[in-house]
Amino acid sequence: MNHKYGRDLFKIDCGDFYLQEFSIADASSIYRISNQPEIAHYLPDWKSSFEQRLDWVTHYEIPANKAFLESVAKTGNVEDRMLKMGIFLKDTDELSGWCCTGIKEELPEPNREIMYAISSEHQGKGYATRASLGLIRYLFNQTNVEILNAIALVDNASSMKVIEKCGFTNHGQVTIDQEKFHHYRLTKCEGSLIE
Repeated sequence: MNHKYGRDLFKIDCGDFYLQEFSIADASSIYRISNQPEIAHYLPDWKSSFEQRLDWVTHYEIPANKAFLESVAKTGNVEDRMLKMGIFLKDTDELSGWCCTGIKEELPEPNREIMYAISSEHQGKGYATRASLGLIRYLFNQTNVEILNAIALVDNASSMKVIEKCGFTNHGQVTIDQEKFHHYRLTKCEGSLIE
């Protein structure tokens, strides 16, 4: 499903694509992508029925995004709020994945995380790296975020590559829900060195 470039939705321009806060119109695309085998393997919490996804987008993700953006506008202090943004190709307005930030409770504080997913038909084009860099710049320049975390399952070589291209430093491994992950961190100071 193609998405109209919403006038009143928050966006971050990333060149040939843009990040835009989730809307109800995105639920079917998020559902389709999150149920692709390669996405469901690495992000099992995103797998859902369509009805469940529509409920999450409508009642949780959109209100959470609004609260995050309101905090940015008022004080820049995002506290424990989350922001979930779709990755939309400019030439087709197609949702090709997402890039999000929120608190990862299983990590030591400060535990704000950045995460992403790209649909199988758009992988290998650099979208995950460029979307992550766009969101990282926004967080470090517009909010009180000083440190970002990223994790990748130890067998997820492509995700580790994206995280490292974004300037994150490996801080060893963590176990979450009996799965081993590489844990990475990026400070605001390090982030300012990213082109």
